[in-house]
Amino acid sequence: MSSSSPENDPLHARLQEFLKRNLETGSGFVPQTEQPASDENRPAKPPGDRFEFKFTPRQIKEHLDRFVIKQDEAKKVLAVAICDHYHHVQALERGTATPHYTKQNVLIIGPTGVGKTYLVKCLAELVGVPMVKADATKFTETGYVGGDVEDLVRDLIHQAEGDKELAQYGIIYLDEVDKLASATGGTGRDVSGRGVQTNLLKLMEETEVPLRSQTDIQSQLQAAMEFQRRGGKVKKETINTRNILFIVSGAFDKLPEIVKRRLSKSEIGFAAAQKPERKPEDILAAVTTRDLVDYGLEPEFVGRLPVRVACSALEVDDLFAILKQSEGSLVRQYDEAFRAYGIEVMFADDGMKALARLAAEEQTGARGLLTVGELALRPFKFDLPGSGVRRFVVHEKLVLGPEAELKRILADGAYEERLVMGEIARQFALRFEEKHHLRLDLTPDAIEALIDGALRTKRNMRDHCEIVFKDFEFGLKLISKNSGQTSFTIDRGVVEAPDQAISRWVVNSYQGQGTTQG
Repeated sequence: MSSSSPENDPLHARLQEFLKRNLETGSGFVPQTEQPASDENRPAKPPGDRFEFKFTPRQIKEHLDRFVIKQDEAKKVLAVAICDHYHHVQALERGTATPHYTKQNVLIIGPTGVGKTYLVKCLAELVGVPMVKADATKFTETGYVGGDVEDLVRDLIHQAEGDKELAQYGIIYLDEVDKLASATGGTGRDVSGRGVQTNLLKLMEETEVPLRSQTDIQSQLQAAMEFQRRGGKVKKETINTRNILFIVSGAFDKLPEIVKRRLSKSEIGFAAAQKPERKPEDILAAVTTRDLVDYGLEPEFVGRLPVRVACSALEVDDLFAILKQSEGSLVRQYDEAFRAYGIEVMFADDGMKALARLAAEEQTGARGLLTVGELALRPFKFDLPGSGVRRFVVHEKLVLGPEAELKRILADGAYEERLVMGEIARQFALRFEEKHHLRLDLTPDAIEALIDGALRTKRNMRDHCEIVFKDFEFGLKLISKNSGQTSFTIDRGVVEAPDQAISRWVVNSYQGQGTTQG
C-alpha cells in the first residue's frame, strides 16, 4: 500500500477546512489563545536579551506612590516580595540559587476599591513582565463548567505575545479568592471552592502546564492536525510555573469578626473593657493562618501564601488625594474625554472635594469616584459638544447641581469664561505658595478684580496674574523675614494697586507692627 504525505491526506484537508470555516472570529466557537510557535521553530534569543530586574524595594514603592494613594504597608510588602522573588529568578538563571527557597506568593486582604488590582497592575508594568488577572469565582474543579485554573498560565503566553521564556516569569493575580472559602457545615460537592484551591496548589508550587488545554476544541483539532502532519509524532509543549509569582486578594468581609473573637478570648476582664476599639485595618493586620482556615480556606492553600498584608478603606481625604495627585486619576480621564470634543475641563479643589464626599457615601472605594463623576458630568458630555462652549470648571456647585449649572453655562458664555479665569487665578495662588511657601489668600472680590483687569487689558489670565504679582515674591519674603508672617490676604484694593500695597506692607514690617495689612 502506498503512503501519502499528510498534506494530501483527506482527513488533514477536511480538518483544515473545518478550522477555517468554524474557528474564525465571529464563528460559533470561542477559540483559546493562539498557541505560540514550538521551541524548535522559534528563533534563538540573543544571550543579553533575557529578563532583567534592577529595582530596589524603595524604588518600587516610589513608583507605586505615583499611582496608588495610601496603602503604604501593602506597597512595602509587595515591593520586598517582588524584589526577593525576581532576585531568586536571576540566581536560578545564573545557577547560584539556594535549593530550599520558598516562593513568596502574596495574599492581599481589603475592601473593594482600595487599589488592590491597581497595585499589582502597576507592579507588572514596572517590572516588565506579563500579568494575568482573573476572578476566582469563574473557575471550577474540572474545568468543563466554568474555567480551568491552568488557563491562567496559558493566558500568560498570550500576554507575552507568544514568548514562553518571558511568560514563565510573569505574575498571576487572582481576585475574590475569599469566594473559594468552603462554608462551615455545608453539604454537597464543592466544585468551585475546595476543588479549585486544590488545583491552585500545584500551580503555586511548581508544575508543568500543557500549552494546549484538553477542554479546548481548537487546541485539540490543531493537535490532531499536527499529529497527522508529523506522522504520529507530536512534541508535548509545556510551561513550568516555578518562577511565576501568584498574588491573590479578596475582601474577606466576615474575617474581622473571626479575628475579633480570637482576640477577645485573650482579653478578658476589666482590662478588655477599657481597651479602645480597634480600627478595621488594625484588625485585619492581626490575621493569622488559623483565622483564614476558620474562614473556610484549606490549610495547604493558605500555606502557599506566606506573605500577607491588609489594605485599609479609603476615606474622603484619600479619595480627594486620588483625584488631585494620582497619575491614574479620573480627572485625567475626563480631561481626555472632553478634549476629544475640543472642550477644556478644569477641576477646582472644592469640586474634587464634593466628588470625594459623594464617593465615600457609595462605600465602594475609588470605584465610587466614577459613579458620582458620571452622574455629575454625563449631562455635560451630552450637551456641551457642538454648543460652542470651549471650557468649563467643575466646582462644588456644579457637582451638587449639574443640570442647573449646565443651563447657566449654555445661557451665558461670559459666565463660563469668568469661571475659568477665576479658577486660573486660584491655581496661580496655589503654585505661588508651593514655590515660595508664602500664601496668597485671594478674596472673592480680588478674583473679580483680576478677571476685570485681564478682560480690560486683553491679557490671558496667567500673564495678568504674573504682571500684577511680579514684585510679591521679593516683597513678601522680606516681610516674612522681618515679621514671620507667611499668609497674606489679597483683596480688590491690593489687586488694583499692587505696588502701593506691597510698599506699605514692607514699611509696616520694618516698623514692627503686628499686621502688614490695612
